Amino acid sequence: MHLLAQNPFELTFRPITVEDLDEWYALVLRIFEAEKPVWHEQREDLQNALNSTKNDPRFDTVIGFDQQGVARAFARVSKNPEGEKAYLFGGVDPLWQRRGIGSALLGWQQAQAARRFESDGQSPVVVRKFADQSNLAELALCDSAGYSVVRYFAEMRRPLADPIPEIPLDEGLELKTFSSELSEQVRLAHNEAFADHWGSEPRDQESWGFLIDHPHMRADWSTVVIDTANGEIAGYQIANYDPEVLQTHGRNEGYTELLGVRRAYRGRRIAAVLLAEAMQRFSASGMDWAALDVDTENPTGAYGLYERLGYQPHNRSMAYDKEL
Repeated sequence: MHLLAQNPFELTFRPITVEDLDEWYALVLRIFEAEKPVWHEQREDLQNALNSTKNDPRFDTVIGFDQQGVARAFARVSKNPEGEKAYLFGGVDPLWQRRGIGSALLGWQQAQAARRFESDGQSPVVVRKFADQSNLAELALCDSAGYSVVRYFAEMRRPLADPIPEIPLDEGLELKTFSSELSEQVRLAHNEAFADHWGSEPRDQESWGFLIDHPHMRADWSTVVIDTANGEIAGYQIANYDPEVLQTHGRNEGYTELLGVRRAYRGRRIAAVLLAEAMQRFSASGMDWAALDVDTENPTGAYGLYERLGYQPHNRSMAYDKEL
């Protein structure tokens, strides 16, 4: 019998429901306060996970409550029906760690991922976890469970007090502020631009809507470059503002959530133009830093571009994979 089913932890496990959102988010915040990762899921992210049509919370989530009704551990599995991998997310209250709960939850996640692959008629079963370099317990769990690092990511930041470069667009290209009217075009452009990026899966309208409608999304900081000859999207930059970064890390920063240039338009400085424009907009809104996250092996040379624009790495995270 699976260890989670045996449940020697004095916790009551069941699927997560919308009524659990406040307790679930409070647990996420307790874990964040103890582990201090660069990022944690917001309440809206948790709600979106429960509202997803691709992952059923009745089967793909679990939460454990103590005898006082306080949430102490959770786990969820996320997989696109056509996706070649399943993503595993979870955490244990700092006061309840080192009891084997994390390992038991990981075992439950792997079993549920295998069931998802089977129902989708796919093989092999590949699961992926992300871990921050500072989270030693998570790294140890991944290592002990037979996971291997398959990719490194870097958080990069740039002080906006440094001079912001002025980079002109080529003739025939026009920069516009992101709008709802352009949203679907940008989604399709994103899927095309990231088709050759490691680990990327196309964003459907549901997942795109979660991104664009997120309360942290700043349309006034987000821009697109349009080919005036045909009206097509050449590139785009989607920006966010998370007020908790100021509260927890003391930085007022604008964050580039997505940056992409379609293959036919690469080599024309469009990404540099979009980032320089983002810096100008961040600065004009009172931000002190520009930030983003990058795959250090990005085939487009993004890491080098960011360094040339003044971004420097400040934190590293890893993607861990395991084939079951």
